[in-house]
Amino acid sequence: MITLASDFGSPYPAAMKGVIRRHTDAEMIDVAHDLPRGDPRAAAFWLRFVLPEFPPAVHCAVIDPGVGTDRDALVVRAGAHVIVAPDNGLAMPPARALAVDESDVETWTIAVDDPASETFHGRDVFAPTAARIRTALDDELTASDGAPDADAVAETLDAMDDLTPASDPVDISFPEPTVERAEGSEVGGDAEDGDGDVIAVDGEVLAIDRFGNVITNVPGELVRGRDWVRVDGDLTPVAETFGAVDPGERLVTVGSHGYAECDVNDGRGDGAFDLRPGDSVRFVPDSVSL
Repeated sequence: MITLASDFGSPYPAAMKGVIRRHTDAEMIDVAHDLPRGDPRAAAFWLRFVLPEFPPAVHCAVIDPGVGTDRDALVVRAGAHVIVAPDNGLAMPPARALAVDESDVETWTIAVDDPASETFHGRDVFAPTAARIRTALDDELTASDGAPDADAVAETLDAMDDLTPASDPVDISFPEPTVERAEGSEVGGDAEDGDGDVIAVDGEVLAIDRFGNVITNVPGELVRGRDWVRVDGDLTPVAETFGAVDPGERLVTVGSHGYAECDVNDGRGDGAFDLRPGDSVRFVPDSVSL
């Protein structure tokens, strides 16, 4: 299986599929081709959320604002999964989500020899590399009479002539919220840990989906079970479902990714809360009951 993800829209992914089909008959699945344009961090968030739902596969992901520059092209092994992507940090958060731990993540640089285009490495570099890796892994599967495990995947990648170990791949990290607790301590990192009641959480907007739902980096456990919170000072109900409030009303809920969202039932939360990716957002629990 090869998955494909990009910010290309249409028709560029079809060209990538044509290249892949010339090399392999592997199943191809589109993850998305409308990922946030030119934004590796936002795309990495979505891939970190989606790719762990797949069985071991080769994932070709291209959000590449640096195409044609001296940025490297990267192959990342995460357990028995492989990600093929530009070396701009895009691959690292989903790789950590796919691997058992960080020791199970390895990286290689792809040798790029005179690509046909300086603006479409998705077709000319990443798609053919994904296809070659898929073919090599399928040959290993046939030889071993079973799906290659993580060690077999690593050995297969090590044996490929156009891959060399990457010494310092670009990484992307997501900011952690700061949690203020009743005794006056501020806790970063594992924001759910710590003693004392939560009196404020300072977070950041990670992404906005196509419905306008504002996804923050605040763990859902910090708002779940409350009746109300103040979002940047405005009193807002906390609800498990959109239907718990009237159409057009604002709410805070916990998305399927586990983070607190600022949303509107049958409307757009980004407009109602005036929030964009990268904006800071402050949650203050309120004692008002429904």
